Amino acid sequence: MRLYKAPLWSLIILFGCYCQLWAAEKPAKAAIASAHPLATQAGHEILRKGGNAFDAAVAVTAVLAVVEPYSSGLGGGGFWLLHRSSDGFQTMLDGRERAPLAAHRDLYLDEQGEVVAQKSIDGALAAGIPGVPAALAHLTENYGKLPLAELLKPAIEIAEKGFAVDDYYRRMALWRLPVLQAHDASAVQFLLQGEVPPVGHLIKQPDLAATLKRFAERGVDGFYRGELAQRLVDGVRSAGGIWTLQDLRDYRVVERRPITGHYQGMRITSAAPPSSGGIAILTILNILQENNYAELSEPQKTHLLVEAMRRAYRDRAEYLGDPDYVQVPVEKLTHPLYGAGLARSIDMQRATPSPKQAERSTAEGQDTTHFSILDREGNRVAATLSINYPFGAGVVVPGTGVLLNDEMDDFSASPGVPNVYGLVGGEANAIEGGKRMLSSMTPTFVEDAHRIAILGTPGGSRIITMVLLGILEMANGRGPEAWVKLPRFHHQYLPDVIQIESEALNDQLISQLTEMGHNFKLLKNRYGNMQAVVWHKSTGQVEAASDPRGVGMAKIE
Repeated sequence: MRLYKAPLWSLIILFGCYCQLWAAEKPAKAAIASAHPLATQAGHEILRKGGNAFDAAVAVTAVLAVVEPYSSGLGGGGFWLLHRSSDGFQTMLDGRERAPLAAHRDLYLDEQGEVVAQKSIDGALAAGIPGVPAALAHLTENYGKLPLAELLKPAIEIAEKGFAVDDYYRRMALWRLPVLQAHDASAVQFLLQGEVPPVGHLIKQPDLAATLKRFAERGVDGFYRGELAQRLVDGVRSAGGIWTLQDLRDYRVVERRPITGHYQGMRITSAAPPSSGGIAILTILNILQENNYAELSEPQKTHLLVEAMRRAYRDRAEYLGDPDYVQVPVEKLTHPLYGAGLARSIDMQRATPSPKQAERSTAEGQDTTHFSILDREGNRVAATLSINYPFGAGVVVPGTGVLLNDEMDDFSASPGVPNVYGLVGGEANAIEGGKRMLSSMTPTFVEDAHRIAILGTPGGSRIITMVLLGILEMANGRGPEAWVKLPRFHHQYLPDVIQIESEALNDQLISQLTEMGHNFKLLKNRYGNMQAVVWHKSTGQVEAASDPRGVGMAKIE
């Protein structure tokens, strides 16, 4: 018998391939990118204690609830997109707020049937039933390794000892100063003698620390039932809200199947309804794919991208809402053939005009928060959380430290009337008791042959297009630092303008697009706060980046 002897060079190649396959099984390091350094540090602390990415997500969420009261909190909601490495299981935890059972479609209309705008923004009547506490308990019990009490320790400590005010906090507090001053508990918790505190002042929240301790000890029952629940209901109702004990008792987290699709060899996994993000992104990408986007000139690319955005946001207004209450045509809207049909409606030489709309001042996208986590096992979390407008409804329930959201503004108060972000909606997103309001939050995973990306951002109605631009940057081979720094532009069907950051589009390109019929609005401030993590599968290398527009931190260890 003759034994075959492979040449040494072939054995070296085989060994190298084996090493690459072995390296691809797990990341070389863990990474967390969040909107605040204290939250990122808390997440890594949990990983060092033996927790996984899901445990770290609980700790990061809780710390952000303490240090970013302008963006998230126990009184808010969010979506947690999860990937479990042991079996590849993926799900989205829907911790979105629900409308109180007493809510109805005319809740924010006056006697003439006109929308009273501030009623859905300021005050307790604007608050939906929060989902963050229920989501944290669910995440811990079903996916984590450590007890809830351990995961909440960093947040409790920061609430007790305080965190330092920075320029970003001051800007957000100044923006919402009148509503914070209007409520005593809010003024005590977030202001200093009724005014915006100076940089370096410590914001201590003893009532919030006590609430976190109760939640740590008793879990869901410690928030949604018993003494704290009664205090929340009493405080909300005394401030003009309509919560009941049944509203809190009935709240449940829902696990939903993420939206998935493909673009140029990349697999996209994103948020499902009641988020509009995943559907809108796939609609846009299907249109781009049909028109060979990558091969177009710069003016044609921008024109096509804007026209795709226009159509996706039009569909958002017409079709999307809470899937437990309305029939959402997910398969139709995300199918490549539907995208192809929309692509044929685009004139590559002229902009498609949107209907005229009454102007309403819109937020600049400084609210909401996002974090991305990858652990050494390959588990990953992308989570976007919100209380809607900066500092939510502006109401802290006395004795609880809980800042109420104003997510009820995300419903369609009246068909065709824009909300605070200029978004319009229809019957699918009409107010109804127990219903979840439509959202733009878009936590997302993107995977190609070489990389896995975890990304998302705050920014109101502009969240979807920010994540989209990040995906297109990834398709061009660029890394997370480029995604988070990229100057941004946005179109949302109504109002019919391309909203642009400074330097997003050059003068020549703006002139060319203007000749095609496009309108522009230069924004005063930059928007968004993207947090991104990337795992290079072939080498195990990990990258992370935090948007320079914010004060966040990306850390790998």
